[in-house]
Amino acid sequence: MKLTSTAIVAVPALFVAAMAQADDAGQTQGQSAASIERVTVFGRQLNLLGQSSSASEGIVGAGEIDARPLLRTGEVLEFVPGMLVTQHSGSGKANQYFLRGFNLDHGTDFATSVDGMPINMRSHGHGQGYTDLNFLIPEMIGQIHYYKGAYYPEIGDFSGAGSADISLTDNLPYRQLALTLGEYGYQRLLATGQQQWQDNKFIFGGELQRYNGPWQDVDEDVKKINAMGRYLTHVGDGELALTAMAYSNDWNSADQIPERAVTSGLIDEYGSLDPDLGGDSSRYSLSASYVDSDWQASAYVIRSRLNLFSNFTYYLDNPVDGDEFQQVDNREIWGGKLGRDWHVAPFGITTDVTAGADVRYDHIGKVALYHTRDLQPIGTVRNDAVNEFSSGLFGKLDAQLTDSLKFRLGARYDYYNADVTSDMAQNSGNAHDGIWSLKGGLSYLVNDELELYASAGQGFHSNDARGATITIDPSSGEALDKVDLLVRSTGAELGFRYYDREYINFSTALWYLDLDSELLYVGDAGTTEPSRASERYGIEMSAYYWLNDSLSIDTELALTRARFTEAETLEGKYVDGTVPWVASAGINYQPEAEGIHAALRVRYLGKRVLDSFKEHEADATTLVNLSLGYGYRDWDVKAEILNLFDSNEHDIDYWYASRLPGEAADGVEDLHYHPVEPRMLRLSISYRY
Repeated sequence: MKLTSTAIVAVPALFVAAMAQADDAGQTQGQSAASIERVTVFGRQLNLLGQSSSASEGIVGAGEIDARPLLRTGEVLEFVPGMLVTQHSGSGKANQYFLRGFNLDHGTDFATSVDGMPINMRSHGHGQGYTDLNFLIPEMIGQIHYYKGAYYPEIGDFSGAGSADISLTDNLPYRQLALTLGEYGYQRLLATGQQQWQDNKFIFGGELQRYNGPWQDVDEDVKKINAMGRYLTHVGDGELALTAMAYSNDWNSADQIPERAVTSGLIDEYGSLDPDLGGDSSRYSLSASYVDSDWQASAYVIRSRLNLFSNFTYYLDNPVDGDEFQQVDNREIWGGKLGRDWHVAPFGITTDVTAGADVRYDHIGKVALYHTRDLQPIGTVRNDAVNEFSSGLFGKLDAQLTDSLKFRLGARYDYYNADVTSDMAQNSGNAHDGIWSLKGGLSYLVNDELELYASAGQGFHSNDARGATITIDPSSGEALDKVDLLVRSTGAELGFRYYDREYINFSTALWYLDLDSELLYVGDAGTTEPSRASERYGIEMSAYYWLNDSLSIDTELALTRARFTEAETLEGKYVDGTVPWVASAGINYQPEAEGIHAALRVRYLGKRVLDSFKEHEADATTLVNLSLGYGYRDWDVKAEILNLFDSNEHDIDYWYASRLPGEAADGVEDLHYHPVEPRMLRLSISYRY
């Protein structure tokens, strides 16, 4: 779909005008925009003492999300302390995530949901747990509730390192129409609004985005469209929310490049060895949720499509046609979740009990890998259809043993069943598995400002169903061993949280995580690649300090050690992709009234181990972003400078073999990287009506 700059401006403007005319006279007509009450929620200022299950649990409010400058939508997960978000190719695909000693790839051990809808994709064409957040409009997020560790029984698959529950807004602080223009062809138009009548409310948002990028040989030509409509009403003693979301995107991409191609002058640092690459993606969903004092229920249906072209090794496997390949994933997902709370007092002990169940069914009509040249298929590596069903039962209790001591105990059972129909009959079949997970913890409220925590739990992630039925390598024809469908993880932590209810929110956690195996399907190769059992441990610290109602400072630091625990003569003990140090800090000035507002943020991604012998490491990356704006009545203007000091460091690095024209048949092992995007200026103007 071709969008012109005129269309980018005109379409949402007409939509907003039409909705404004439809305002209910009994509720909003006659009010000026200046008289509308504006409520900004800063989640870090919420008091979680006595409420959270661990020191690693927290809430991020809409005010913080609105204030922070973001290069990409996926960076909303960087509000999770210790999480870093990068990218190794085009803007339209899922990001790379790092947390607790994991290179999470696209989300394998971190579970993400949006309003009850799971985002991680099972048995995905590009990577297990694929987590693409490009369908989100950041201004429509109400809060992010994050849970690091596997101590929460209501959370199942992909939860080894943690999870994030992203809630869409139930109440916009204001309606707005905003336009952003920036370097490298960046254009974004945003429209949001809210209509209310009696006990009913309709919230809507739309986003159009274009971006060419800084690449020398590739015009990224991003064309992204997002739309959301949300209807809320009271039913009985609770609230019902119905949400429709639509997302479409297509783009070209500059993938990671070998260092030797840059040093030899073959390409520029922002160049590309295969300018054909890119893809298109879409996501459409309908969801419903209901919450009252005792019940929580949600249901959803999702239609997802991805078509992606990549080339990471160039001419290593096919010296004639090259190694370009296409990944296809077309699926529909149905599912839901139901939970019930009880408040009881056996033996005089105040206890909250929760029980629930969830189900999910992925109908993957096509998940395929093709060998291509100039975007045209020249061979099929494998072409499959997968039907994957899961169900989970969970229960937990929170017992207030004394005024200060609380005991938590939880358990869940998950069952998975997958049918794979492959173009190679030997790789078709059925796989099923079940797994129990136990979780528990203690918290002790020392006083009104300090709480201590001890937590432990078992988690798991599912493997690609194709790896659980495979018998023959689709490329070489060699026999392969099947992998387990479900993989166990076990973790524990000790921590504390200090909150003085006025100025300081400080938390620290010392954690440990053991993973049985990372036997994952490798979408880029069409086969499986087992790795050994591993263990990780580290310490995380987060501090938030409010000098006054407008000015705040925050800092987050994570130190991790990760090692394989199984000996291997041909491999070392270091876990590839591990990041020992992660840090971020920021200063935020947001006045309650009109005037100047500003945010300065720095993030640090430490040296990364690139091979199991630690013979190769990636250099550290430091980025600084600045936002400066001015609000006057219903208008706001803002300038964002991303990568303020024009760092030429790397967004992500890998060490592997590739082959350029004229090189030896077995290729050259080299550093392959994706550079950070250069300094860029973005200017925004918004009208709040």
